Amino acid sequence: MWLYVVAALLGLFLLRRWHRERQTVPRLSEKHVLITGCDSGFGNLLARQLDARGMRVLAACLTDAGAEQLRAATSERLQTVLLDVTCSKSIADVTAWVRQRVGDQGLWGLVNNAGIAIPTAPNEWLTKEDFVKVLDVNLLGLVEVTLSLLPLVRRARGRVVNVASVMGRVSFFGGGYCISKFGVEAFSDSLRLEMHNFGVKVCVIEPGYFKTMITNVENLEKNFHASWEKLPAEIKASYGENYLRSFVAMLKLLQKGFNTDLSLVTNCMEHALTSLHPRSRYSAGWDAKLLYLPLSYLPSALSDALFTMFYPKSVGKA
Repeated sequence: MWLYVVAALLGLFLLRRWHRERQTVPRLSEKHVLITGCDSGFGNLLARQLDARGMRVLAACLTDAGAEQLRAATSERLQTVLLDVTCSKSIADVTAWVRQRVGDQGLWGLVNNAGIAIPTAPNEWLTKEDFVKVLDVNLLGLVEVTLSLLPLVRRARGRVVNVASVMGRVSFFGGGYCISKFGVEAFSDSLRLEMHNFGVKVCVIEPGYFKTMITNVENLEKNFHASWEKLPAEIKASYGENYLRSFVAMLKLLQKGFNTDLSLVTNCMEHALTSLHPRSRYSAGWDAKLLYLPLSYLPSALSDALFTMFYPKSVGKA
């Protein structure tokens, strides 16, 4: 009897959530959305997706070539601007540019999508500068862009959508990437609480592994070899060359499971921007939902044991 009651209550809860999440924001064609990192990947697809829906897309690209290619694939509504999220002057210039376009209406949506993964390698193979390079883009750049544009978002009572990762929930490789994504999660949580009374909603996107420039195996392999070549002989002797080969082999094995359907992520972003009742967090990809997020709730001893099974073995010298 109780089982039927629980099933009925769960069904009603899911039905209510489905109904709430289908309700969309009115007058979407009047809304401005700024997206960072639109040269390729998720940002590029989202810009085209929102443009097709009739929204006023402000697409921030790192390169002229990326901006030109995006303009050629979209309507005249879409406008591009060059943005380096590691440069305070570039951020200030883009903020002034956005203010001119949105006017008193404010900025409805800010999507912090720009990100890099390289340099990455076992932590001991890297320098402080290697960590800083990734953190400057993925975390500190995201924070500065958000703080600079937040008054315009508050004016519109709009949305901040931050792209984190399942690697912001579990961390099993070195370098700044996982650290930066954990930071994005923390920044988003505090910002969501602070913006609640202003009517601004803050959403986090947590994709699994998708085939983008960030996960390009050839670039990652070159990065591993470059880090290895810079190592002192003592550290190379401790790990052994077989560790490097095994690390690259593990990466190539993981690549076979990378998802090629980027719309699974951009659909989450679009929902966060257009739904009256967006979620605080969106997980995208089967691996995010069925593997990494469940792993993040396990005791560390269990998750460590699982990851260690797949980790390369070092020579073991001190």
